[in-house]
Amino acid sequence: MMDRQDIDQIALRLVSLVPPGLAQAHQDLRTNFQDVLAQGLRRLDLVTREEFEVQSQVLARTRAKVDELERHVAQLEAAVAARAGS
Repeated sequence: MMDRQDIDQIALRLVSLVPPGLAQAHQDLRTNFQDVLAQGLRRLDLVTREEFEVQSQVLARTRAKVDELERHVAQLEAAVAARAGS
């Protein structure tokens, strides 16, 4: 997730786009940009890279288990069908 330094950098980039004639407003704009960016990011439903990686691993293990269970069920169904056909 973005930290305060990342937000500051984005705010500085936005302020640099303001025309030079508004130099006295730069600090106010920078503060406002930082606040708006921070509030917007807090409202987003974000997870950290670490949380994402953990959940990806859980999902991969779950998928492998489901695949294994599907193969087992197919074998059992084949065995039942073979007995019924005899």
